[in-house]
Amino acid sequence: MTLPVWIAFLAFIAAMVALDLGVFHRKDRIVTLRSALGWSAVWISMALLFNVFVYLLYENNYAWASLATEHLSGREAATQYLVGYVLEKSLSLDNIFVIAMIFSYFRVPLVLQHRVLFWGILGAVVLRGLMIFVGVALINRFDWLIYVFGIFLLYSAVRMLLIRQDTLEPGDNPLIRLAQRWVPVTETFHDRKFIVRVDGKWMATPLLLALLLVESSDVMFAVDSIPAIFAVTRDPFIIFTSNIFAILGLRALYFVLAAYMERFRHLKHALVFVLAYVGVKMIISPHYHIDDLASLAIIFGILLVGVLASIRGGARDPVPLRSPFD
Repeated sequence: MTLPVWIAFLAFIAAMVALDLGVFHRKDRIVTLRSALGWSAVWISMALLFNVFVYLLYENNYAWASLATEHLSGREAATQYLVGYVLEKSLSLDNIFVIAMIFSYFRVPLVLQHRVLFWGILGAVVLRGLMIFVGVALINRFDWLIYVFGIFLLYSAVRMLLIRQDTLEPGDNPLIRLAQRWVPVTETFHDRKFIVRVDGKWMATPLLLALLLVESSDVMFAVDSIPAIFAVTRDPFIIFTSNIFAILGLRALYFVLAAYMERFRHLKHALVFVLAYVGVKMIISPHYHIDDLASLAIIFGILLVGVLASIRGGARDPVPLRSPFD
């Protein structure tokens, strides 16, 4: 893509983020389920509408767009974008459960959770952008990395299966221990502030610690999700745009799902199979191509089984998980 296309996309995202924070969420307030559902619908609709733009852009091969990668038809580009978006969206569900645990551990007030998520996700956009472009450069230069990424995804699937989230303690995170060692932390929250001045000394608030953990958790999950999308496409524009739209809708999706964590307890197992499938697909991709629409159907099918298993098993095994709404 030419620079104007990238600038236009980044300007559009910046405008939407500014509108979100500066107009709709200028004041801290509790995000209701109705509001979260509405914003989820807005971000999903925008992502799907953008896919129409992707189709037209690649189908017509506009001269001003100057496609720099191997030519894709509109159908191929749109399908890869959709698969990448669904893949990133589904893998981010596990991150939502971890964020809920972080908020519960620090007892972050409901009215301040949106602020932490906003700055956390804004940082995630920058970090993922860097990781995507480095990853694309490496995998285009060293083809054998596709096998390394595939094996790593299989390892991540096994790790996700074995680690129990309800036994994780955010306070044991090395980043938090380091911050508490070098920076004094207040015992209570100070409204929406991350840093305050107390008795002439600058101190961090628990809100900053929660933000640091949210950022670090996103980096950890990005290590899984970004290699996963390389099994779908190597086009940097498709990878970046599908990832960004999935991330920007994460805040609203969090407030939709976090209060009902115990009803989706088996969704984590579905994500294990999604990671494992993508890892296998990546390993065999140099030798055997799986159609993108088939991959989309497989991922949807796995997630559907996880949701149905959660609904069916929830009534028989009503063990509550930690929720930020407790």
